[in-house]
Amino acid sequence: MISDPPATSDDPACPVQPPGAARGGPVSHALSRVARLHRIAAGKLLRRTGLYPGQEFLMMHLWDADAVRQSELIKAMDLDPSTVTKMLQRLDHAGYVRRSADPQDRRAVLVTATGDSCTLRSEVEDAWTELEEHTLAGLDDAEQAELARLLAKVEANLCGETADCPERSSVHPAGRREGGQRDQ
Repeated sequence: MISDPPATSDDPACPVQPPGAARGGPVSHALSRVARLHRIAAGKLLRRTGLYPGQEFLMMHLWDADAVRQSELIKAMDLDPSTVTKMLQRLDHAGYVRRSADPQDRRAVLVTATGDSCTLRSEVEDAWTELEEHTLAGLDDAEQAELARLLAKVEANLCGETADCPERSSVHPAGRREGGQRDQ
């Protein structure tokens, strides 16, 4: 079998520069690449829990809340209603959530995490701890703090550009409330 020659900076398969159309936004291009790789890494770690990427955010929301209306979950997740409905169907089938009619408005559906999801919560916490370790490997404490500070500023900038930013009214997936305060 013939192996490929090593990639060079002139090799279009391994470009050093962002694609031509992205040259006006090298930081945005880097953030997109990092976000994609982070999601792939999260997916691999979550696979052992039986969750698909994104379902852990829905469960995190439910673990921190009591019963939540499905319409509020859709807003908090900032996803298409059919996507959240499909997630809930899978999680309900797995026994991690329970859906029921809201006694105050029978047209609304309440969603709660079940007792069976307690084990799942521990597994998700372990996966996110491992993901954090992989993500921050090689960064010292000061660099980690600076990265978190800079990403919070970038997030605030982007949230300011988003008319209906869900993070403004809910707990961030990283456990921080608006303003960067960590939940206890």
